[in-house]
Amino acid sequence: MEYRLNKDDLLKTLSGWNGFLKKKVHLIACGGTALTLQGVKASTKDVDFIVPEPSEYKYLVGVLEQLGYKQVTCAGWKRDGEIYIFDLFKGKRVHTTELLESPLRPEGHFLIKEYSSLYIGVLNPYDLIVSKLFRCSSIDVEDCLMLVRLRREEISIQLLEEHFKEMASYDIAEERMMSNWEHFKRMLKKEGLYGK
Repeated sequence: MEYRLNKDDLLKTLSGWNGFLKKKVHLIACGGTALTLQGVKASTKDVDFIVPEPSEYKYLVGVLEQLGYKQVTCAGWKRDGEIYIFDLFKGKRVHTTELLESPLRPEGHFLIKEYSSLYIGVLNPYDLIVSKLFRCSSIDVEDCLMLVRLRREEISIQLLEEHFKEMASYDIAEERMMSNWEHFKRMLKKEGLYGK
């Protein structure tokens, strides 16, 4: 049986975390979590957040440890008896991808929910799509297509392509990243979305 987390359940968990926080912490959702919080996807299997401020990351991790969470992967935190792993990426990283700028800048994200201490944002569509295409699983590609379909008026494919190429130029596997883009571009063309 595959377990997935919907927006309401995720916000309920985050609201619970907020009750234990005494300082401000900014979380910026990325990956499938960002799509779920925006209502693009009904649920997510993975829970991915960027914690852009290193001091806030250190504080949040300390509080989570007091709540019984243990580090189970490089970025993943999980509590015994729970099925979800919360991946928390410090700074401006999403998995192994480093964003060009902090997601905390105004155009880097948009607000979903703000509690007394916890600020929940979602990564802007350009960084979100590029970071998913750098991984480029079939689910990542389908998620990106879904986002472009739903946000056609807001997403410039030309700006997206420029942003992708700039980020790829900093990556050690630039050639492989560019082949990911070419694959995605073919999919966009097939759906009549390229060039819009």
